[in-house]
Amino acid sequence: MTSLISQAAAHWPFIAPLLTRPGSDAEYDALVASVDELLGIIKDDEGHPLGSLLMHLSDLIDAYDQTHRPRPKASGEQVLRYLLDEHGLKQSDLPELGTQSVVSELLAGKRKLNLRQIRFLVGRFAVPADVFI
Repeated sequence: MTSLISQAAAHWPFIAPLLTRPGSDAEYDALVASVDELLGIIKDDEGHPLGSLLMHLSDLIDAYDQTHRPRPKASGEQVLRYLLDEHGLKQSDLPELGTQSVVSELLAGKRKLNLRQIRFLVGRFAVPADVFI
């Protein structure tokens, strides 16, 4: 047995929960708590040694979410309407999308969001671009 495998075997009971796909909501919640803790440690340091562990945990959480908690499908205009309501905004509060009539057409589904508008919304609301596509 190599020294690397020997060290891994000795520490496996302690690190296995961080490297294994969650099989239950409790295990999922434990991974989410670990991500929160890592974010507090890593902060903005993109080169932090624990960064790859954070990415691994995020991948495990994402896989669990896709299987057990899939996002409901919503159209771009439904997402936009939700974000406006959630943030207490009116159509006129987002002139970057266009005129009032353009925003009305977007919300009514008569017009689709273009790439420039999607980029703005992603930056404004910190949501992934795919929610608008």
